[in-house]
Amino acid sequence: MDAMKIANSIPMWLACALPVAFVILQAVLFARGAYKSGKKLGLNDKQMKKAMKSSAVTSIGPSIVVLSAMLSLLVSVGGPIGWMRLSMIGSVMFESIAAGLGTSAVGVQLGTDTLTPEALGMAVWTMILCSIGWALFATFSANKMDKIEKKVSRGNTGTLTTIASCAIIGVFSAMCASHLSKPFYSMMMKADQITMSGAWKNALACVLGAVIMFVLTKIANKKEIGWLKEWSLTITILGAMIITALV
Repeated sequence: MDAMKIANSIPMWLACALPVAFVILQAVLFARGAYKSGKKLGLNDKQMKKAMKSSAVTSIGPSIVVLSAMLSLLVSVGGPIGWMRLSMIGSVMFESIAAGLGTSAVGVQLGTDTLTPEALGMAVWTMILCSIGWALFATFSANKMDKIEKKVSRGNTGTLTTIASCAIIGVFSAMCASHLSKPFYSMMMKADQITMSGAWKNALACVLGAVIMFVLTKIANKKEIGWLKEWSLTITILGAMIITALV
């Protein structure tokens, strides 16, 4: 049987819908818990609605990126699997690498060779097994994070804020550094023209994102434009994507 027919079959859609439904339920429960916690902290309805609105608007940009990235998985491993994996993980880079490693184990080059049922199974198992570690860690350690926070901060909330801020800066710096260094690494490895072009576009998108976000933040702070602060991430992501695609 054709592997892509299996990947896009109704049983596969039903199987993939179960974990997606779980993720949606989890989001609803977290949102309800956050709302109740906000009420206990003394936040009024106006403040709660403003926080929800800001969160929803901020999520649009990354969601569009994930949606566009899902198209590549849709072509390689089918719609249901791509939909399920990116609904739970959200990193097309990880999913593509994992799927490629899985298919290569049975001698199939993902995106180049014809996908076989065996290769499809290997791709799915590799994607799941390679990501189950952090899912289990988060599940069994979430209720212990309060104790860890208190032990690390030693009662000083400023210390915890500093650690969290440094962690976020470190993660994004590492991501940006990887994109900015790709062109130079590709030149050292004497990559082909297509690889070099992609590397330069990655670097360009990274630089454009930084410039657009800097300009929007300056304007929003100077003119005190509240909606621009909320939409700045979405505008930055879409702007960098569109400009890079047109270049």
